[in-house]
Amino acid sequence: MSVLIGKSPFRLSGKHAAGIFAVGMFSFSRLTWQWSITAEVFSLNNLFVGLLMALSVRFQEVMTAKERSKICKVGAFCCGLSLCNQHTIVVYVVCIVLWVFSRLFREGELTPGYMLKLSFCFLAGCLPYLYLPASSYLSKARWTWGDQTTLKGFMSHLLREEYGTFSLVNSENGSSMTDVLLFQVTHMKTELSPIVQALAIAACLAAAARPKVEKSHLVWLFTSMLFAYSFFFAWRANLDISKPLFKGVVERFWMQSNAVVAVLAGLGLSSLFSLGEAVIENSRSLRCLEWLVAALLVTGQIYSNYSICDQSHNYVVDQFARNLLSSMPPDAIILLRGDLPGNSVHYLHNCEGVRPDITLVDQELMTHPWYLPKMSKHLPGVIFPGNRWNPVEGILSDGTTTFNLHRFLKVNKHKETFVCIGLHEDDPTWKKGYSLWPWGSCDKLVPSNAPFDPGEWIERTRNLYNWSEEYGRFDSSSWESVANEEMWQARMKTAFFIFDLAETACVSADVKAQLYAYAYNLYKEIVSSHEPHPVNWHKNYAIACERMLHLHPERADVEALLSEAIKHFLLYTEKAADDPQQGSILQAIKHLKKELQGLRKMNKGGKRQHA
Repeated sequence: MSVLIGKSPFRLSGKHAAGIFAVGMFSFSRLTWQWSITAEVFSLNNLFVGLLMALSVRFQEVMTAKERSKICKVGAFCCGLSLCNQHTIVVYVVCIVLWVFSRLFREGELTPGYMLKLSFCFLAGCLPYLYLPASSYLSKARWTWGDQTTLKGFMSHLLREEYGTFSLVNSENGSSMTDVLLFQVTHMKTELSPIVQALAIAACLAAAARPKVEKSHLVWLFTSMLFAYSFFFAWRANLDISKPLFKGVVERFWMQSNAVVAVLAGLGLSSLFSLGEAVIENSRSLRCLEWLVAALLVTGQIYSNYSICDQSHNYVVDQFARNLLSSMPPDAIILLRGDLPGNSVHYLHNCEGVRPDITLVDQELMTHPWYLPKMSKHLPGVIFPGNRWNPVEGILSDGTTTFNLHRFLKVNKHKETFVCIGLHEDDPTWKKGYSLWPWGSCDKLVPSNAPFDPGEWIERTRNLYNWSEEYGRFDSSSWESVANEEMWQARMKTAFFIFDLAETACVSADVKAQLYAYAYNLYKEIVSSHEPHPVNWHKNYAIACERMLHLHPERADVEALLSEAIKHFLLYTEKAADDPQQGSILQAIKHLKKELQGLRKMNKGGKRQHA
């Protein structure tokens, strides 16, 4: 894509420096660089964006009907092919098609027969879609999505109906269109620099002032593509961008608009220096200056983003998945949920053959009617008591037999079952006969009548993972950050579980005290041996200290417990200022400080009497 975008300003302006500038600023921006080294659809989409823009420039340049016909056929094929990769490019396709058709209409070349030929070329580009029904019919894939053997299933997959057609998720609770647009402009400023934005505006102004010289038709085409895409995406991007991870999901789609801005900026740079050449006679010096400016800006872009985009030693998600798999007992069932555990664990298991004895079952996909008919044969040893997972058991009108999670666990009691990460909230039936015990980032489903030995469970889960990543070292919008957070919070899960058991279980006072003691000692061990660590650890440990004060105050080191509770409550309030319980925590700190002061006065008085 970089070469094609680089060529576009060159053909538009006739200057190599402008092309180098456009390609360098776009290709070495953090966003483009980051997703160019990731196995995702965005790099190929960037290629198609550059290809369609280059073909548009070529179409504008040609003078004969024969040449226009050739470019149109190639362009129609590329439009179809680009839509096989990412749907968002449809906005650019529509803009370019309307622009090309208007030109053909003015030239008197837009006949029904010609449009039919272009339609065939477009459909030829869509031929990769034939793989979907073929693959679905053969059903050889160990992990897939949808049943495309029927027209309804094919169209559902094509239009992404499970996620929401032209939406990021099947939900309407996202940021407003205005917020997304404003954030896009701010984000573009960070990614491409204010200079690129200013030069893109300069290109539009130059095209308005000198339409014949600056090839205004192409400038306005690219500008209309930019605005149409930005407004359309802001309308359909139904995610809350105030959340870092969702912001990271949304920003990836702005590469498509950034590519256009970079091309316009390259043309803007060329226009400014062309204007300078018209005023100043020493054009050679200006050309050298243009190259110098382009080289400096591109070098600055590389320098500012290299350290962020150098992922040569990044194995975080890989290690996350390997730790999850290695921690499992033989022949276990893992009920997966979410993109991070689902994608990473499936990759290692299915592609690299890690832990072939384990069976992976997707919770979300099991609710779809096509999942079990397609996938159950690839899940040996697992019994499915129906055709589809549903909280309400029964037979649907189409003959589908549904089963709930409780039934699934009952018929698969011969295997140990784990959930990673969390269970589907819509099906609470498992609570009738099972409990969730912490197992690192995952949880183990255990019969409710199974006896729980806190000491034994602490030892079993103490060293499940080999994790050495520093806490908080990754950008909060990255999947590495999510994986790191999960692994760090896993260290605290057993302590939290035992503490919660002490708070809620109907047990004797002695057992409750024992559970509190186990939780406190584990919290103390974890907090003291890891720094920095998640903010909530301070709060959890402080509460555990407070509980220990009320158990056997005559046996405990009361002053040490009070000091620790105050210290960690204060650290928590400093680092989590947005906690809605901030006021209550500050009141608790005030009360604890009074107790500590009273205790110290009493101790001093006792020492004087003793003396």
